[in-house]
Amino acid sequence: MTTTTTSSSPLALTPRPARDSFWTRIAAELAEAIARGVYPPGERLPSEHALAEQFGVNRHTIRRSLASLSSQGLLRVTQGSGTYVEEFAVELVLAKRTRHHQNMALAGLRGELRVLGAGTVRANAAQARALQVPVRSMLLRLQVLGEAEQQPLHVGERFFPLPRFAQLEAVVRETGSITAAFAVHGVADYTRHESRITAQMPEPEVAAQLRQPAARPVLLVESVNVDTEAQPIEFARTWFAGDRVTLTVTHDE
Repeated sequence: MTTTTTSSSPLALTPRPARDSFWTRIAAELAEAIARGVYPPGERLPSEHALAEQFGVNRHTIRRSLASLSSQGLLRVTQGSGTYVEEFAVELVLAKRTRHHQNMALAGLRGELRVLGAGTVRANAAQARALQVPVRSMLLRLQVLGEAEQQPLHVGERFFPLPRFAQLEAVVRETGSITAAFAVHGVADYTRHESRITAQMPEPEVAAQLRQPAARPVLLVESVNVDTEAQPIEFARTWFAGDRVTLTVTHDE
């Protein structure tokens, strides 16, 4: 007759949890706290040091938990600033008459368009073709950032033919509105002639301006606006934060 003995040691009855399970448990608890609104969208989480003390683990474990939540789109890690809860996605409409401020108003948000940089450039082949001007013609280049509730939604470079829009930069800086700047230059109305949308990985500068990881894709929209005489007045290349923006293309008249 064979007998089986069982150790009375507590270690035999209750195995120690694997060290790798600590970061998954912490990630799950943080995700639940975000879902319950403990950390609302846009709020900065406690520091790694504070979280490590809260959960009784080392900072390496906390970093792994935060990285996991970041890859899931729940958190945004900004170098030198901290870790933030991601914002909800804003629906932006690409229509015949697309205006940043109108898009923000429809979404119930406060929106702003800021000029990051400006200068003159000579048109390359793609810019000249889009604006129907000779290659190497002088263009005004504006680098602009579109925000909602102080969160970046898109960043882009916009090109305007010179000398027609020589004062456009000053008006956009003052008003935050390209539509207002066009009006000053005699363009009472304008429409979008075409839009091309592609997904791509951002350059480091674009990722930094959108405050997102460089490993997260963005949506690139290349567009041409025309005046009431069907004359091209703007060629734009705009990068949208893919996890904060939903683009809807309409075909209205």
